[in-house]
Amino acid sequence: MVELKTKPTNEDPRDFLNTIEPEQKRVDSFNLLETFEEVTGEKPKMWGSAIIGFGMYHYKSERSSQEGDWPLTGFSPRKANLTLYLMGKFTEERELLQKLGKHKTKGGCLYINKLSNVDIKVLGELIKKSFEYMKKAYK
Repeated sequence: MVELKTKPTNEDPRDFLNTIEPEQKRVDSFNLLETFEEVTGEKPKMWGSAIIGFGMYHYKSERSSQEGDWPLTGFSPRKANLTLYLMGKFTEERELLQKLGKHKTKGGCLYINKLSNVDIKVLGELIKKSFEYMKKAYK
């Protein structure tokens, strides 16, 4: 069985976010932290060195022997953009995505350069729908 390198840690997500540069990305990241907490009702948890996750589920891959735990949703302030992990079929929410603003998607990820490029209420809806889908799917 292949073991995941990215696992939950005891690091404080706020300490991690305080290291983010430039300042606007740090501010956006703290705003995302607040939005995710509010929408999911979960406390943030560091996963590895750069992912902030909310909730957790256990999965087993049908294509490989890989299995492990992963956040139900989360985000990471990457160098190129803010990466949101919305695995719950969020790309099927075409109407919401059209209202969201400037973004890109690939797989279970939503990429945003800065929060001012998107409608934060629409983003909250997408996070909520994805989170609720994942929670139901992995009870």
